[in-house]
Amino acid sequence: MTEGFAFKANIMDASAVERALRRIAHEIIEANHGVSGVTLVGIQRRGVMLAELLRSEIERVEGVHLPMGVLDITFYRDDLSMLTEHPVVNATDLPFQVQDARIVMVDDVLFSGRTARAAMDAICDMGRPACIQLAVLIDRGHRELPIRADYVGKNVPTSKSELVGVRVPQLDGELGVALYERRGTEAAR
Repeated sequence: MTEGFAFKANIMDASAVERALRRIAHEIIEANHGVSGVTLVGIQRRGVMLAELLRSEIERVEGVHLPMGVLDITFYRDDLSMLTEHPVVNATDLPFQVQDARIVMVDDVLFSGRTARAAMDAICDMGRPACIQLAVLIDRGHRELPIRADYVGKNVPTSKSELVGVRVPQLDGELGVALYERRGTEAAR
């Protein structure tokens, strides 16, 4: 993920991420007047791990089991031909009825908006939800599409030469967020 980039700064440590997710969980509960009919959908890969953390917090607060699905948007991307000759496809599993559900998509970073658009396309191909909301840990700006998150852990203004790296224990051994800069651009400053 960070190949070609140099570490620049830590943005959030584990406790800051946990606080942000706890706040987002409460905002989801409040905005939806509880969690009846609410489902979480984690966008592969790190969005899935964040959705699991959110679900645990919501279940702790509300005392109810919250349905959760996993969504791979690989074939819905508008840049699929530019990714790789053989893209890695992960599992999609939505173990609930999409029709009339209140879906909260969860992703790690909101950047151009193209991932969120692809996720909405994938979900809508499976049915017509009552609504789709978006929860992200980091909103870094630079939107290319008119998409905004309903729930944001932290807004982090970035340049296009920077990369926001969300670390999750399942993939990276720790929870946190760091900022990286494309190699060669730090000398240009």
